[in-house]
Amino acid sequence: MSQEEAAPAKVLQVDDQAPDFELPIADGDTFKLSDARGTPVVLYFYPKDDTPGCTTQACNFRDNMHVISETGTLLYGVSPDNVASHNKFVDKYELNFPLLADEGAKVAQLYGVWKEKNMYGRKYMGIERTTFLINPDGTIGYIWRKVKPAGHAEAVLKVLGQINS
Repeated sequence: MSQEEAAPAKVLQVDDQAPDFELPIADGDTFKLSDARGTPVVLYFYPKDDTPGCTTQACNFRDNMHVISETGTLLYGVSPDNVASHNKFVDKYELNFPLLADEGAKVAQLYGVWKEKNMYGRKYMGIERTTFLINPDGTIGYIWRKVKPAGHAEAVLKVLGQINS
């Protein structure tokens, strides 16, 4: 048994410290979570750019970004796709928030959302669509697991409204 199998990643829970990371942004810059301290951050993990569910989810966030911004919250999408793929996705759908390139899925593993999946009898590793609300102090304030893309932005806004009111 390998060390990874022997010691699975801890499942993150509300009130845990959000693991810090640094990833490239599609615009060529980088984002480091600890640099956002003092501001709430919504971090949503999604499987793949320009696929039906991921496009629905991203466009739903895009269409609600003005309201998310009004709460003072930052929003970042994270997938294992590379920066070039993210740039095409952002341009095609006029996304108005940053996408982070987690090539190698190291951050997805850190957050416990890199899971074995099964499609048509074929097993593979991939993202379990999950969203984290990270409080200004760096702790996890809310977790949405096994997210359904349609209507997810509204679910996030509902929680942001409760927290920021």
